[in-house]
Amino acid sequence: CKISVSQILLDFANPVFYDLFLEYNGDNGQQHLWAVPVLNLNLQYNEKFVNQGSNMNNWLLTRRFFLVDALSGKENDLGKPPRVIRIASKITISIRLVPHTRRGTIYPPLITVAYTDVLIQNPETQSVMVSFAVSYEMNQSEAQIQTDIALGVLGGLAVLWSLLKTAGWKRRTGSSIIDLQTVFKFLLFYAGDLANVFFIITVGTGIYWLVFFKAQQFVSVLLPLPSQEEDFVTYIACAFSLKALQFLHLLVSQLTIDIFFIDWERPKGKVLKAVEGEGVIKSAAAPVSIWRTYFIANEWNEIQTVRKINPLFQVLAVLFFLEVVGFSNLALMDASSSLTRSSESYVAPWSRILRFGVSAALWVAIAVLQIIFFAVFYERFVEDKIRQFVDLCCVSNISVFLLSHNCFGHYIHGRSVHGHADTNMEEMNMNLKREAENLCSQRGLLPNTDGQTFQISISRKMRLHYDWIHETLTRKRGPARLLDSSTNTFEQSTRAYNAMNKFLSSFIDHVHREMDYIVKDKLLLERILGMEFMEPIDKSIFYNDEGHSFSDVLYYGNETTLLIFDILFFSIVDLASQSYVLAAILTYLQQEIFRFIRNTLGQKNLASKTLVDQRFLI
Repeated sequence: CKISVSQILLDFANPVFYDLFLEYNGDNGQQHLWAVPVLNLNLQYNEKFVNQGSNMNNWLLTRRFFLVDALSGKENDLGKPPRVIRIASKITISIRLVPHTRRGTIYPPLITVAYTDVLIQNPETQSVMVSFAVSYEMNQSEAQIQTDIALGVLGGLAVLWSLLKTAGWKRRTGSSIIDLQTVFKFLLFYAGDLANVFFIITVGTGIYWLVFFKAQQFVSVLLPLPSQEEDFVTYIACAFSLKALQFLHLLVSQLTIDIFFIDWERPKGKVLKAVEGEGVIKSAAAPVSIWRTYFIANEWNEIQTVRKINPLFQVLAVLFFLEVVGFSNLALMDASSSLTRSSESYVAPWSRILRFGVSAALWVAIAVLQIIFFAVFYERFVEDKIRQFVDLCCVSNISVFLLSHNCFGHYIHGRSVHGHADTNMEEMNMNLKREAENLCSQRGLLPNTDGQTFQISISRKMRLHYDWIHETLTRKRGPARLLDSSTNTFEQSTRAYNAMNKFLSSFIDHVHREMDYIVKDKLLLERILGMEFMEPIDKSIFYNDEGHSFSDVLYYGNETTLLIFDILFFSIVDLASQSYVLAAILTYLQQEIFRFIRNTLGQKNLASKTLVDQRFLI
């Protein structure tokens, strides 16, 4: 606080010396007094400030101290005001807990005093800053050792897991050479896994202190001091930085996928068509409507940023429990676990560890409840957009061929069991009725099966042929002299689209014997490790995928990464500003910004890879 010099001179005309004692009861109930030692930071011995070092063996402890000395600074006449006064500008009583105590046993307290000399110029306008504090501390070395052990063990496991991810990535790219790109990819994988390690350790530490400090009946643990929280804040900063790197890697991966919509619809009959330049009319196959492809492309565009939680509800719910219900009061550095505090009572300072522990616990708890509600109720009784998209593909007679890696991707078999989908409402309803009554074949890729989604591992020969057609489809990067006519460019792209559609549909129909494929189930270990043991040398491999893992190229399949990034972003802003409201606002803004970027760039990639005009993606 700030105290006027004139008030000090009035209240402390003569110095008063104090001896501080601690009153306590012995084992037999008898009262005892313990002299509290004083650490005077201004004490000099051999012209050295011996009490200002951290080495306790060099300290010289005393028993007596004073608050204000207005007498020693008087010159010549004791009746005149002093020229200099000496005040105790900083007083701290340190309470240190005995390790492994269960009854709140403490070491003898220590009072630390720092004195400041104040030159008197104008007492009426002068003021001095003084502070008094009681610090409660315990030996944190054991907790630090346990944290370091956990970090070392989990960090080592993260290295192994990242190596497995890199090996799986190399298999999926169809390359076996360890080059600079492989090392860079390993570092990206390791950044994400190490971020998870830091996140687990920091959340576990925050919840540990929150539970054991607030729930203790007898004092057995004390919070780390602000100076001891620096390592914890560093861990959170590392977790956020590494998770941000993983998040950006995820965005780039999703925005560069190869995707194509296979249209199984075949022409119905023939139409008469005039041939330009010849003046004759010839019969040609009736054109197939492109609107079904546009429709599926729009649906895919809409589910690109669908999440398992509602981000706005998540942020508002966390803010509601913190600020309205009063969970933020649990982050105060006192032992009270009350959610409400009187405005007149003393309010302890914030603990950064407890602030992180409370907010992270609420984020995780609300997110888990949302995911459970989403999986158990919403997807079952309201809508499941991922499975609905698969059904829509089958009704539209459109399959989705998707490559997230060079030789690995996903396939959604949307071939209609009725042979065609470009029909009127009456026939469409009749087809759906027949399917509901099992009067037609099943939707699966294989006969008498329902499996429509697959993970695909394609051969190098298949990939080279795909790239050759795709290069023709996207040859807009060619010389300008070849693109002098927009009509020719459009016709060239149309032919490339038809060629790609014909090639992929014939590939699915086993027409190309040199590029055939087999269908099989993944081994349990392959599912756990997220990699494939068999290399598709002669034949591509389609793995049955009942879990709809094609959502891995969408926001939907990466909810854990997005959630942890949101939590860490919220925590970083809160630790920097000490404001939950500001953290919530900025977190929602970054969610919307990245969602806009993902939608915009994902829409452009979808248009360029599938030849769907971007004007039809709304």
